[in-house]
Amino acid sequence: MRRCGRRTVGPDRDTRGVGPMTDLRVRPTEQTLTSSDLYAALSDPALESMNFLNEVAGRYPAAISFAAGRPYEEFFSADDVHRYLDRFREHLRERGYDERRINTTLLQYGRTKGIIADLVARNLALDEGIEVDAESIVVTVGCQEAMYLVLRALRTGDRDALLVVSPNYVGITGAAQLVDMPVVPVRDGPDGVDLDDLRAAVARTRSSGLRPRALYLVPDYANPSGARLTVDTRLRLLAAAEEHGLLLLEDNPYGLFHDGTRIPTLKALDSARQVIYLGSFAKTGMPGARVGYVVADQAVHGGARLADELAKIKSMLTVNTSPLAQAVIGGKLLTYGCSLVAANEREAAAYRRNLAAVLDGLAARFPDGDVTWNAPTGGFFVVLTVPFEADDALLEYSARRHGVLWTPMRHFSADRDPAGRQIRLSVSLLTPAQIETGLDRLAALFAEATAGPAA
Repeated sequence: MRRCGRRTVGPDRDTRGVGPMTDLRVRPTEQTLTSSDLYAALSDPALESMNFLNEVAGRYPAAISFAAGRPYEEFFSADDVHRYLDRFREHLRERGYDERRINTTLLQYGRTKGIIADLVARNLALDEGIEVDAESIVVTVGCQEAMYLVLRALRTGDRDALLVVSPNYVGITGAAQLVDMPVVPVRDGPDGVDLDDLRAAVARTRSSGLRPRALYLVPDYANPSGARLTVDTRLRLLAAAEEHGLLLLEDNPYGLFHDGTRIPTLKALDSARQVIYLGSFAKTGMPGARVGYVVADQAVHGGARLADELAKIKSMLTVNTSPLAQAVIGGKLLTYGCSLVAANEREAAAYRRNLAAVLDGLAARFPDGDVTWNAPTGGFFVVLTVPFEADDALLEYSARRHGVLWTPMRHFSADRDPAGRQIRLSVSLLTPAQIETGLDRLAALFAEATAGPAA
């Protein structure tokens, strides 16, 4: 029987003139890289935050996590992958594909813009009132790639800058760092975006010699603040963007998870093609599929669309988004008539239940007003203001001593204030029983932190 493994050259065996005592090992001098040998943005805190938070969660797997903004897992089933894949194959047969062409579509390199853009367009029209041609859509590897593609396309030189409603999702600041694009914070305010501060930020940016290209924001239940823009604020924001020549980058992962009141997206209200719409199926489809998309219907001189230009960048970055992953998402869309509202009825109910449980639980445990919080009407996140410094050291202590995880709000602010007194709780991942236990543990931590520094 032949065995797999290394062939030994012993004293009685000589290979190609190598004597029995010849040392075949090569001992090169190891090369050590310094930080100056690497891309400067790698030392930026925006790129360190995600790793730090994941590492803390990994060290304390038994801790109850209010930190992870992940979808609810109780409805996950690996069988859905096969069910949705079979539905998409049936869809291709209905379109006249034979089995060989189906196999090629699913298993070969695919079209850079994606193979489900038509289904995405149908979903946007049905659920969001966004009418857009499929050729204006690029299907991406998660929404993170969509952000990168857009910023890479907009960044034409050192003067280009990105405005970001702050506090903000760390992924957008990380993407901006990777394309060397300065980030200018704009206050969120009680209406979700402070339009006066937006005008001031535009003026400050231009007076410093920079050119503001776009404003990034999450209008519906923003990560991390949970804020939601009213219709009036959305209309005034569109007018302000037109006045200042800004594109709006609308990220909408949480819009379906509301209190029963739908508000039109910025893109649905957009009549001048000012809005680039960033979408993801991570929260509404299947996070492990890693499928997102960008709607970029802006005209480019010469007859092209911005989506065409983004596809050029993508072709040199990820080549294409996995056709198999797209097929699974496409199959889910087809199963529910291309409505993610219909596909997420159970999940939406779970998020409403969890949000109510967290808000009611906070009120029961902190009635004296020393700890305060906002009260979003949907989404995944609640922000608490506490009477002590809520930094990374306290988070680690919380996980180790009290078995509960949360996120310091400093990770979402442009100035990375280390002495911030706010934390973000995510309500999405936990069961009702875990929420009750987690809030009890959080209350014990708060009592200890208020009494004095953690040991």
